[in-house]
Amino acid sequence: MSRFWSERVAGLEPYKPGEQPQVVGMVKLNTNENPYGPSPQVRAALKGHLTDELRLYPDPESARLRDALAQRFSLNRQQVFVGNGSDEVLAHVFHGLFQHKLPVLFPDITYSFYTTYARLYDVSYRMIPLDDAFALNIEDYRQPNGGILIANPNAPTGRFLDLAALTTLLQFNTDSVVVVDEAYIDFGGQSAATLLADYPNLLVVQTFSKSWSLAGMRVGFALGQEPLIEALNRIKNSFNSYPLDRLAQLAAEAALQDEAWFSTTTQAIIASREQLAQGLDALGFSVLPSAANFVMASHRRPASELSAALRERHIFVRHFAGGRIDNWLRITVGLPEENHRLLQALREILVP
Repeated sequence: MSRFWSERVAGLEPYKPGEQPQVVGMVKLNTNENPYGPSPQVRAALKGHLTDELRLYPDPESARLRDALAQRFSLNRQQVFVGNGSDEVLAHVFHGLFQHKLPVLFPDITYSFYTTYARLYDVSYRMIPLDDAFALNIEDYRQPNGGILIANPNAPTGRFLDLAALTTLLQFNTDSVVVVDEAYIDFGGQSAATLLADYPNLLVVQTFSKSWSLAGMRVGFALGQEPLIEALNRIKNSFNSYPLDRLAQLAAEAALQDEAWFSTTTQAIIASREQLAQGLDALGFSVLPSAANFVMASHRRPASELSAALRERHIFVRHFAGGRIDNWLRITVGLPEENHRLLQALREILVP
């Protein structure tokens, strides 16, 4: 600990991102990256703008990108906020919408950055246990709160709440913000963005990292009625008035223009996910129902042992050591040949 640290820094437990191994010929199924590259239109757009314009600041309002997102979701520009990945958007949510006396509610098993942000911004929170099948019961959220945050589909479980359940949640929670984190929504769910017109306390957060295959560009966004978006803009413009660089804005705009690529690749991942789940089931795994680009699986053999054995074969999956999911592996859906290599390796490990 440095003597120059503030008390807040000394008490922080930073978020630990998924490992980015540097191994030739590896199968990387540990960080939920899209196995298909971004649209060729993205590459063309970036190549055409590697010019002297990079010396200029980007558009601080990301107007063209926000207009494109507004058009996609039948909104207006003032209902769209963009940031450096959905992580930054969520940071602004904690800073600008969740700092109240009552605790923010979110599941005990979910994206672990939520607790990191709560501690960073000194936001009171309460973790609501998922049931024994790792499903969320919305009745558990019928209690006083300073906000509700739900990842849908949930990470790392992959389980999904339908719009009927979310509507019920919104109907009995009208006095605080309900944030739905939809990082994985395009792999089998229906976005809560269709509910925005009826619920002024609803904020939907999405990202270009997963279904649009732009994790390396860091582009996230939020959708909501104008007062919520204005709150995020106030935080952003008090923190970083130029959140998205020129290339990130261009890449996201170009991705939105190629609906065919988006549809083809997301459908391919959905099909591969079902095949992967079936293959794991045949090997004796319990597999949670998933609407994401990953599956959560458990075996009678310890997850730590399986993860280590796969690593020896240069196959990387995510093991969350400790707690209720200690014996579960989160496995990203890869290309068909990568999924096949994983299943073959597991066969060798489980049936020597």
